[in-house]
Amino acid sequence: MAMDVVILANGPGEITTWVKPVVTALRTQVPSREDLRISVVLSPCPNATGREADIAQQYPEVDRVQSAQHFWPFLLRGKTAEGWDWRDRGVVLFLGGDQVYPVIIGRHLGYKTVIYAEWFTNWPRWVDAFGVMNPRLVEQAPQKYREKYTVVGDLMADGQTTLAGQAAAAQQLGLTDDSVLIGILPGSKRAKLTQGVPLLTATADYVHQHRPDVRFVIPVAPTVDLASLMTYADPAQNPFHSVFNAPQLTLVMPSEAGELPYLKTAQGCQIFLWQTFPAQAVTSQCRLCLTTVGANTAELGALAVPMIVLLPTQQLEAMNAWDGILGLLVALPLVGKPFNILINRLLLAYLSRRRKLFAWPNIWAGREVVPELLGRLTAEDLGDRVLNYLDHPEQLQQIREDLQQVRGESGAAYKLAKLVLQFAE
Repeated sequence: MAMDVVILANGPGEITTWVKPVVTALRTQVPSREDLRISVVLSPCPNATGREADIAQQYPEVDRVQSAQHFWPFLLRGKTAEGWDWRDRGVVLFLGGDQVYPVIIGRHLGYKTVIYAEWFTNWPRWVDAFGVMNPRLVEQAPQKYREKYTVVGDLMADGQTTLAGQAAAAQQLGLTDDSVLIGILPGSKRAKLTQGVPLLTATADYVHQHRPDVRFVIPVAPTVDLASLMTYADPAQNPFHSVFNAPQLTLVMPSEAGELPYLKTAQGCQIFLWQTFPAQAVTSQCRLCLTTVGANTAELGALAVPMIVLLPTQQLEAMNAWDGILGLLVALPLVGKPFNILINRLLLAYLSRRRKLFAWPNIWAGREVVPELLGRLTAEDLGDRVLNYLDHPEQLQQIREDLQQVRGESGAAYKLAKLVLQFAE
């Protein structure tokens, strides 16, 4: 009997690293489009590039796609912009957004609901099944709902790049078997980029002076263009440039096809700019990555790439990425800035006492698998730590092995697809 699978997703990361392997697994198990129709419905996401619908439409396994601009009428009334028809049987599969969405949409369509979860689960009373990354989420679930939980593994592990993709990236970066590549991930939002760009470029310049053989790459977030990135590297536009004694940077654009743009310092350090998204073809080849907190840490953890997670606090007023009521208060004229500083001082004091973990691999493990640096960071201190790791590769290997143990198993896409199809029967 024919069935529908409606996949809910939102940002670029979910579309490429979650949706792609799952739709491939679904179509492998049920090749006939008469028996299985796959629809992708996007919800709004602050990190969206606007290209998510185009990317999903390029997947041959997918039958139809609705962009995020039409999401709210679909959520509220169950009606799509193109008036899609629905089969009698189906499953709503959550692969990004808010976990309440499949609950509401599943009721509209009369379909079962399945949620894939990495970090937390909600609404277990109303959700039919959860496919989770690791057993920890099962242990945290209410006892009476645990039978709804199935450990499927890590979808990001299934969405890793191919060897061909890695080889192409290595050629563009000029990498050889002996090359040492360090990834720089300053973030995608203003509050992080303001500090991340000057701190990390200064660190790269410092390491270059001691190890000229080391190569650097910034996987540029899809929401950041090169012109915007340069504003954070400009001392006239970013006051934190001087706070971190950051180098003057020049943007060098490629002169021939196939070459990459790069940032160049006066000392001759070149920091290549990788604009293809997702960036696993490059990040998977990094000996070490320097990253801000956020989803980056989950993706690097899934790839078992050693990282140093940075939370610089030189200027407390820079930490203003608040939502809700706090976001409104810190935006007020006159009182907003001092109020924001007060909030951050209280927060930092609390975090220092509680030793809260920020990086997702550390949260999953319940301990510090990858180092987290919170405080007044300098390029020299961070650079010395990087150099020490490069001088002691066995320490990086230990981090890599720890990450491999923490992350979920591969094969998650097949197991999740099997779970979905089971509920569609």
